[in-house]
Amino acid sequence: MAGAKPEAVTVIFGSVDGYTTSLPFQTIREKSLILAYGANGLDLPPAMGYPFIVVAEEKLGYKWARWVNSITLSDDADYRGYWEQAGYSNEAELPR
Repeated sequence: MAGAKPEAVTVIFGSVDGYTTSLPFQTIREKSLILAYGANGLDLPPAMGYPFIVVAEEKLGYKWARWVNSITLSDDADYRGYWEQAGYSNEAELPR
């Protein structure tokens, strides 16, 4: 990612309602994460997550942040977002 400092290991997504979640920077680079602003040729409606939704394939739903209005690169590998602070796995892997 352009301008990313080498010590950045975590990407934190913040939403307009204060919700946060994160993904490892390496995961985003390897999986080509999608930051969607529309679907089927239409802008993303507010009810679906406007202005942006994180499409985190292979992750549980709480990693699919909606209403994203900030993205922060962090050196905090242990960052915990809203659900992760409540005890949910920071990995959020789908069962196989």
